[in-house]
Amino acid sequence: MNNNIRVGNLFGIPFYINPSWFLVLGLVTLSYGGLLASQFSMGGILPWILGFVSALLLFASVLAHELGHSFVALKQGIDVKSITLFLFGGLASLEKESDSPAQAFWVAIAGPLVSLALFATFSAIGIATGASGPLGAMLALLASINLVVALFNLIPGLPLDGGNILKAIVWKITGNPYKGINFAGRVGQVIGWIAILSGAIPLLFYGNFNSIWNILIGWFLLQNAGFAAQSATVQDRLSALTAADVVDRENSPIVSADLSLRQFANNYVIGKEKWRKFLVTDESDRLIGTLNVDDLKLVSTADWPKTQVRELVKPMEDTLTVTSDRSLLEVVSLLEEKQINELPVVGENGALVGLLEKTEIIRKLQQRTETKADRSQFQLPA
Repeated sequence: MNNNIRVGNLFGIPFYINPSWFLVLGLVTLSYGGLLASQFSMGGILPWILGFVSALLLFASVLAHELGHSFVALKQGIDVKSITLFLFGGLASLEKESDSPAQAFWVAIAGPLVSLALFATFSAIGIATGASGPLGAMLALLASINLVVALFNLIPGLPLDGGNILKAIVWKITGNPYKGINFAGRVGQVIGWIAILSGAIPLLFYGNFNSIWNILIGWFLLQNAGFAAQSATVQDRLSALTAADVVDRENSPIVSADLSLRQFANNYVIGKEKWRKFLVTDESDRLIGTLNVDDLKLVSTADWPKTQVRELVKPMEDTLTVTSDRSLLEVVSLLEEKQINELPVVGENGALVGLLEKTEIIRKLQQRTETKADRSQFQLPA
């Protein structure tokens, strides 16, 4: 997983730490340890130990926030691939999207609710115990940070939890999850630009270097929100297509089992180098196996006219196929999961439709994008 460091499992969920986490851990330890030392006139190593403990508790709060998302997702039957702590907080990576906008809403809101609960808990402990001194300061810090984490994450723009809540609302209204992601992603980009400007102006005109955090956060929001919006646009277009939409039977490597090897060589191999492996069908156009061009060497050329293709066919009992009416979005997910570049497509009657290639999917998407752009230009008022 990139350069993340795996440190174990939490409730069966792989737990990772990004190297940037150690930087923030050190900064929080030094800054808060120094604050305790000056505020309470503490000497020696004690304030730095308390600063280190506070930093760990802060990250434990972030981790609890992510576990809130994770537990709700698990309850919905969604696997959690990992939880990662990094520079700007944490991330729970889910296997898939929720099945409904209501379920997506509860996954998104769970994290902020956990943070608000921790804010209330630390505040109540501080009030009930009347804690003062360094302990009271630590409790106040933990309470305030959890409140900030909850409120910050409720900002309505991806990739924040508020953006996922907004996504669920738009999904509910439009009935399209990708429109929800796209809208929330665009809002996230706007918020990102606002954050960058709010940091850049004080930095450039007043030399306020503390505002650099606004720039970093804004850049983080801008990058991730833009990626989410672009990804949603592609997914929306894929979901509107089926496997049959990107299959060209005329250009697919399909041959009949009844052909002689001489006919096969003359019509499909000699002078043609695109395909080295062909799908072989029976008289009902059903897929029965594959034929590798190199296997022609197994038969003497003198015997090619009287030897049929079926005699060199390799069975395809375990070969993965998809139906022609299957969503192209599901097909792409399958290609990525199996790490393959092509899949045979069969019709409802079991007849082979053709070979679906990843490159053809890309070409089809580009074609639709260009067509959409041309239509938009055509519709502009004169």
